[in-house]
Amino acid sequence: MKNFPIAIFALTLGAFSIGMTEFVIMGLLPNVANDLHVSISASGQLITGYALGVAVGGPILTLSTGKMSRKRLLILLMILFVAGNAAAAVSTSYGLLMAARILTSFAHGTFFGVGAIMAARLVPKEKSASAISFMFTGLTVANVLGVPFGTFIGNQFGWRMSFLVIAVIGLISLIGIISLVPNQSKEEVLDIRNEVSVLKKPQVLVSFAMTIFGFAGVFTAFTYISPILLQVTGFQENGVTLILVLFGLGVTIGNLVGGKLADWRLMPSIMVTLILLIAVLLLFTVTSEFKVPAVLTIFVWGIISFILVPTLQYRTMNMAHEAPTLASTLSHSAFNIGNAGGAALGGLAIEITHLQLVPLFAAAVTFIGLIITIMSYQSDRQTKRT
Repeated sequence: MKNFPIAIFALTLGAFSIGMTEFVIMGLLPNVANDLHVSISASGQLITGYALGVAVGGPILTLSTGKMSRKRLLILLMILFVAGNAAAAVSTSYGLLMAARILTSFAHGTFFGVGAIMAARLVPKEKSASAISFMFTGLTVANVLGVPFGTFIGNQFGWRMSFLVIAVIGLISLIGIISLVPNQSKEEVLDIRNEVSVLKKPQVLVSFAMTIFGFAGVFTAFTYISPILLQVTGFQENGVTLILVLFGLGVTIGNLVGGKLADWRLMPSIMVTLILLIAVLLLFTVTSEFKVPAVLTIFVWGIISFILVPTLQYRTMNMAHEAPTLASTLSHSAFNIGNAGGAALGGLAIEITHLQLVPLFAAAVTFIGLIITIMSYQSDRQTKRT
């Protein structure tokens, strides 16, 4: 870390701010719903809108800006990000807030796809993986510190202040990128035809399906974690903030473990993790009524959920190594389609049943991801035999 150029810290701060804006809304759902006079399930669709913006906007921006230098593209993305969060901070209606969230989301997938490549090229080749990993710690730290901090700010000073703080952090990152990140050489423009060709590979598409359904269960339930803890478990708002810190610690552990498992035995690790996630979600339908068991379950849930992130991403990158930029962006798109579908499914579950039963729906959609993963694994083994 000491030997990394300071430009990587600007990229890491950008990753932190993006992770913060994506997840902070979960801790603010009750406040947003009350202030804008909408239901909890409707406010949950702010997560769906953001995730769909990532899923659609990321690949479109990646392909349409293929001839733009990476530094210029990063600057454009952070300008969009800052503008979107500033718009959210002054939104006076649900529609305006949704539009601001979607605008913000356009920066997400492409930033991580392009930023990872830029981070790798800022250091010697033998340190490129460490540089990418360091940049992505911004996302992890956002879960541990940024989201609980943003939730605390929102609870104390109103949810709009949370987005204003995120806009300021994004602005600092933007200034750092402008002043510290070096310009890209001309030969590094994107080969669009080569990048798009990756979509012809069936196993790449299967990897996307594994990611979408495997991770959708996480957001089906976690989108509504704040109202569950307030209304079912009986915590106060300050208690929810501390529990989000604990979940963030679980996320950090899971991310580290997932990286090790991806290097060890990738597909078996994904299958076992999905089975454990289903078990934890089913368990939470029971433990959500009791404070201590609920907190312990959420901590384990954080670990298991984010074991999936590096393992599923690594699976996609393995299947699409010829087209790293688009594949990396589409991997984020797949995660966010899962996020969007999960948030929508959770909202539907609230409308037709009770908050406490939302994790049952989450377990069901995760089971679909498990079936797809098992089928893909069997296909891999059959291909190797032939």
